[in-house]
Amino acid sequence: MGGNERKIMINRRTFINRGATCATALAAVTASNAKQSLYPASSAEAYNHLVPKFKKGSRCLFLGDSITDMKWGRNQADRNHYLGHSYVFLIAARLGVDVPESKIEFFNRGVSGNKVSDLRKRWQKDAVAMRPDWLSILVGVNDISRGERSSLNFDKWEEDYRFILDRSCKANPKLRIVLMDPFILRMTRLSPEDVWKSWRGEIDKLGEIVRRLADEFGGIHVETQKIFDQAAEEVSPEHWIWDGVHPLPQGHELIARNWLQAVSQATNK
Repeated sequence: MGGNERKIMINRRTFINRGATCATALAAVTASNAKQSLYPASSAEAYNHLVPKFKKGSRCLFLGDSITDMKWGRNQADRNHYLGHSYVFLIAARLGVDVPESKIEFFNRGVSGNKVSDLRKRWQKDAVAMRPDWLSILVGVNDISRGERSSLNFDKWEEDYRFILDRSCKANPKLRIVLMDPFILRMTRLSPEDVWKSWRGEIDKLGEIVRRLADEFGGIHVETQKIFDQAAEEVSPEHWIWDGVHPLPQGHELIARNWLQAVSQATNK
């Protein structure tokens, strides 16, 4: 075996074995407080966290854009496709094995291309009327990519987001909320310096709004942009996202792991 091949194998082994160290740290800290918690390495041991606690029969609803959507079947009688193939499917699969006695119901209501204003328009039908016990939201990138980036009204964006949260909490005062930051990585159409600075600057502003709303509504905040930033440093941006916006399967797994970590920590306090 040549020197370069040996070096590659050692680096890969180091990366994989890092999962055990990350898993230990993840059991003790939140996804927003420690570097290890942002990126569980690719190891089965990265799932060594406390099992989330759900009341029996909890209804978990996921809303957002194409990253959540991932072609979930609008025909809910077709149980082959009813959750799509995003992080929602992965979370449901994991919890269905870990806590089968909880009999959790999972619902995907992501719609490709949606902005936060679109969520507001369909909120009664696709959120409030679903009577969720848990509500998870990932939205924001289309607010930048659709239309004039320079005209994005951050105050209106926050107003729309606060409206949907307020309406849901009034419908169910015991509602548990998980809010995830919108995220991007630098590649393809986002590679030019001016484009990247513009997009990333606005994504970071939206992330700050999400953090503020999570605090205000007592929600769980998952810092998805930081998670992908760290993952991109460990491997490469192209390993996780294929076009700067949409995750590959391993990118969805990264979201699922960190969602589960955050919910595990919040429900096991």
